[in-house]
Amino acid sequence: MNEQIWWYLARATGIVAWGLLSISVITGLLVSTRLAKRHPTPAWLLDLHRFLAGAAVVFTGLHFVGLVADDYVHFGVADVLVPLASSWRPLAVALGVVALYVLAAVELSSLLMRRLPRAVWRMVHVSSFVLFWIATFHFLLAGTDAPNVVAQWTLDVVMAAVVFLSLVRVLAPRRDPRTSKRPERATTVRAGAQPAT
Repeated sequence: MNEQIWWYLARATGIVAWGLLSISVITGLLVSTRLAKRHPTPAWLLDLHRFLAGAAVVFTGLHFVGLVADDYVHFGVADVLVPLASSWRPLAVALGVVALYVLAAVELSSLLMRRLPRAVWRMVHVSSFVLFWIATFHFLLAGTDAPNVVAQWTLDVVMAAVVFLSLVRVLAPRRDPRTSKRPERATTVRAGAQPAT
């Protein structure tokens, strides 16, 4: 068995966790901006958003295990749980630690959504934007694969998509549910036919 298997596991699961988190944020923005559909939200898009977020938690956990088990960089449990405790790229690792806690808070609030006041859930859930950027900078600063051309292009495309959808989300006019009405069906009158009275 390769001596650096845990290091490879940590790198691979970190990249996959970031990708899953990114696609989860993008699908969440699509759900909230209504760009991908008309009202109401398609169930499959919401299910995909939830699945991706849950999978991001699983791969983040595997990333954590890979880092602690690896002998290449020698991370201790405290190094990956306490911000700035690591001697290896302390700021970059600290961003990953903070991202871990924000991810846990967002996922826990999602699981408890029906039991939490809507305002509390929304406030915690909105922090997923912060989570995305913290995780992205963690990838850029700590990820040994970040300089790779494919990684750079992927980062650029994903960041541009999140910025664009965030702007759409913020700048799009909102409908007031009290004043919005269902559109009435258009009736066509054929030539020679009398409209119903």
